[in-house]
Amino acid sequence: MANTLVSIVGSTATGKSALGVRIALEIGGEIVSADSRQVYRYMDIGTGKPSAGQLSAVPHHLIDVVDPDQDYSLALFLRQARWLIDDILGRSKVPLLVGGTGQWVRGLLEGWQAPEVPPALELRRELEARAKAGGAEALHAELGGLDPAAARRIDPRNVRRVVRALEVHRQLRNGSPLGPERITPPFEQLVVGLDLSRERLYRRIDERVEAMLSAGWLDEVRGLLDRGYGLDLPSMSSLGYKELGLSLTGGMTLEEAVETTKRRTRRFSRQQRAWFRATDEQIRWFEGAGGGLDGAAAYVKKTVSAS
Repeated sequence: MANTLVSIVGSTATGKSALGVRIALEIGGEIVSADSRQVYRYMDIGTGKPSAGQLSAVPHHLIDVVDPDQDYSLALFLRQARWLIDDILGRSKVPLLVGGTGQWVRGLLEGWQAPEVPPALELRRELEARAKAGGAEALHAELGGLDPAAARRIDPRNVRRVVRALEVHRQLRNGSPLGPERITPPFEQLVVGLDLSRERLYRRIDERVEAMLSAGWLDEVRGLLDRGYGLDLPSMSSLGYKELGLSLTGGMTLEEAVETTKRRTRRFSRQQRAWFRATDEQIRWFEGAGGGLDGAAAYVKKTVSAS
């Protein structure tokens, strides 16, 4: 499989980053992050960015791309990721797409054409106000009437994405925000998925949140607030950041923030799993622990080496 993109997908806390580094070291690869939260600078611990050792061992791309108050879109990701993959392949290296942002992964693998539409802040505020007043479901229903394909892709509870889809649609006034046309990706695809039983995954999520707190996550959030980044920013909707921010500003106790973060992360992991299982026919699944990781690494190495 020459000219191959290796993708490592799955829910949060299944070991994608560690597996990506391991495989990259074994086959001469470089990692392109497909994580919509790791693009933000100063947000390291809570987004689970690779460690300093991992970053020095293997080249990583699309990490620390923008400040927390700057926009980063699907369209921008697709453009930059495609350029990076082409560049990595051109240097006879193996690109590894690693991350759990399902829309980004699917968009890249399926050749989506996403228009680069700038934010319309006044319209966005209007739509957000309507979501608060009438409920997110009503806004999602409106999107369904305008763009059924987009509505099917977006969870009704994800207000930010519903608002953005309507915002783009209003500006384009012609069809799906993702566009009806697609391009054929100029590379072969090998997709590996990591999965765990729900009980084991939830335990790892809880342990991961506690480990992040021990590593200084609360101080990281305090530093963001001190830099002037408000809790209303899209970046601060990342799992745990708003909750920990509220614990620092009196909106909830630290205990409440931690429990809410764990609960939101578990729910998010279920959404990720459902998203990736929807393209199950393309993904070779392995257990995200122990021998499963060994099997995944061996599978990728054997398949790529045989090309």
